[in-house]
Amino acid sequence: MTEDNIVHFNPWRDFNDAASLEELFLEPDPAQIAAFFDVVFDYCDGLIPVRSFIDKGQGIEGKPHNIWIDADASAPEKLTTFAHWAGREGAAVYVIPGTVAKSGQAKSADITAMQAIVVDIDTGDIGAKLTHLTRHLGDPTLIVESGGRTREGAHKLHVWWKLSEPATDTDVEQVCALRGAIAAKVAGDTHFRSAHQPIRVPGTIYHKGGSQRMVQILQHAAKREVDLADFAEMVSAMPPMPAIGAAATSSPGKPALADVLTTPVHEGGADAWSRFEGASAAIGHYIRQVHDGRISPDEGWEAICQYNAAMLRPSWPLDRLKAESDRLWRLHVERNGPPLLRSAETARRADMPAFTFGALLDDASPMPADIVAPRLLTPGGLLVLGGAPKVGKSDFLICLLAHMAAGVAFLGFSPPRPLRIFYLQAEIQYHYLRERLQAIRLDPAVIAAARDNLVVTPKLRLLLDERGVALAVDAIKFHFPDGPPDIICIDPIRNVFDGGPDGGGENDNSAMMFFLQQRVEQLRDAVAPDAGVILAHHTKKLNKKQVVEDPFQALSGASALRGFYTSGIIMYRPDEDMPARRLEIELRNGPAIGPMLVDKRGGQWVEIDASSERLIRKDVGARLDAERVRKHDVILGILLDEAAAGRLYTSLQFAEKFENKGGLGGTYTIRDRISVLATKGYIKFVRDGSPYGMARTTSKFGYLCTEGMIIPGNGETAHPDTGEISPTMVEVLPSHFKCPQSGGSLPVENPRVWVYPEDEQ
Repeated sequence: MTEDNIVHFNPWRDFNDAASLEELFLEPDPAQIAAFFDVVFDYCDGLIPVRSFIDKGQGIEGKPHNIWIDADASAPEKLTTFAHWAGREGAAVYVIPGTVAKSGQAKSADITAMQAIVVDIDTGDIGAKLTHLTRHLGDPTLIVESGGRTREGAHKLHVWWKLSEPATDTDVEQVCALRGAIAAKVAGDTHFRSAHQPIRVPGTIYHKGGSQRMVQILQHAAKREVDLADFAEMVSAMPPMPAIGAAATSSPGKPALADVLTTPVHEGGADAWSRFEGASAAIGHYIRQVHDGRISPDEGWEAICQYNAAMLRPSWPLDRLKAESDRLWRLHVERNGPPLLRSAETARRADMPAFTFGALLDDASPMPADIVAPRLLTPGGLLVLGGAPKVGKSDFLICLLAHMAAGVAFLGFSPPRPLRIFYLQAEIQYHYLRERLQAIRLDPAVIAAARDNLVVTPKLRLLLDERGVALAVDAIKFHFPDGPPDIICIDPIRNVFDGGPDGGGENDNSAMMFFLQQRVEQLRDAVAPDAGVILAHHTKKLNKKQVVEDPFQALSGASALRGFYTSGIIMYRPDEDMPARRLEIELRNGPAIGPMLVDKRGGQWVEIDASSERLIRKDVGARLDAERVRKHDVILGILLDEAAAGRLYTSLQFAEKFENKGGLGGTYTIRDRISVLATKGYIKFVRDGSPYGMARTTSKFGYLCTEGMIIPGNGETAHPDTGEISPTMVEVLPSHFKCPQSGGSLPVENPRVWVYPEDEQ
């Protein structure tokens, strides 16, 4: 062997991800600590809360240590000394990025001053998020690599902007609200909505997972400072990242307007939202009313002052309230154009119809005719049809509209005459729309009568914003030049939803009310104020029990929708294995209509008599009974086979493993059948699986057990004829059973005697 072929082993060599020698002996960096202090505390007075605790994953334990140091020129040196001690102990060093008045204080209400705004970017595409922030908020003062890594291996960052002066009093709340808003728009860490949220100090050591890394400054623009009011406007104007969407801004920290106007909010972050967030929402609400001409400027300012006095505890100073109102007014005018200002006198003279109790009792004039009887859709009313995707909602809606356009009753719902209908649908493209319409088997007389009365749009790629409403108005007037339509239908809400200038989503009550009042009603008022409106909407994923108990709770989005409509229909399958759909109907302008069971047969929707369903559909009932028996046998058979192979299961684990296997259906279906079998005594339970080699389980009942179940034991036996060696089989005996009366777990008296309820013997 030549010298060239000899490989010398160096024990200090860097293999794979082993730490380098430089990483093994990291020391705190006083220069970075001083730079951090300059950005976060230089203008503040008071005490800095400092905390250290052992980073996870090192295999060592220790108690947290808290100290408070003066925010003066000596702070960087004191913090460096503390960081040296913490580094030797394997502890991380954190500070609350604000000052307090007394030692021992560290709650949100204790923070008296803050001078920097931070966002913690700890997931996803870190580089793209930093670029988005820089583009809309300007270059940050400080960028810190926190020491952590994302799943993709990118460095997690803390991004800081230094304020030109410290935020105190109510401005601290605004700083925290801005930290939360920024985080929501880039999917950062929203915990920084709280003033007392601690953060790592650059120049100290990160120890998580046993790997030492420096928490280090990547960029420091020492002269970069921002004004709080200007920065707030930039944050408000910054859109959420495209990959995150508007839903990200609908965070728990954004209160609903109805709650804001009626709920007191205290300082110190003691409530669901801060005083700043509540005041901003209330001021914005009254500014929109003034801008639209619904109230005068004086009335708007009076309403803002009344909110401040009644709901903010303690109230804001009037100069602070006026400054925030002026800032939001300027921003609103920039976004929405010149206001339509109404004088106080004009507002007082506004026409508001009102009638005495006696006049209403004496009015015997005939009621207006229903657009769709009985009271399903009344003049100026709103009907919401909700259903899960693929439940047949659009098909049902098309058939309903075709019959109404033909003047023919449909499932008991009848129009007074052939109706003119504009169907604005935003899901199905033109060619697939015509294919679906041609496939619907309607009576030829219905088709002939509805040909010109029902106008349908192909899939639209627009929002019902101001431009979208104008386009819809023009299209409706073009197709119905001789008279306004009787019904305007929008399908679905989600594809055309416009939450207004605040960009709220369907889950935001304020955004939903804006869409209903400023978009849907504006569209109706522009073409036919007495027309009925039908909105198709999706439902949430709820279990069948929840849907049965309160069907209309299943509607997706904000609760404001349910409070706004005059009638609603929820369509769902009571049994996922059967084609029948159930219609739950809610009316605000008429007597209740009972639920309906409908099915599509021969291409047409028909009503099924739910009270005598079994008499009419004996074959279906028999198939259902046979299917239950089949699932009974399959479940017991699988349990026996799996036990013979050495495997026992809890109810949940069995359902998850054998989901959609053997025709058993989904997880919840399997668990329901197991529960029934346990009640009937076909399945019992083994609480302690250790004698059978099973791990301890936290299940309420334990492992499933059936009669005659055996499992391989520790011994071995030889076949008398072939000599084949096989494990000794051990009988699995139950320890508990499910009480058929209470559903509780009771001990088995004799595990070798399998007792069934009398009605199951």
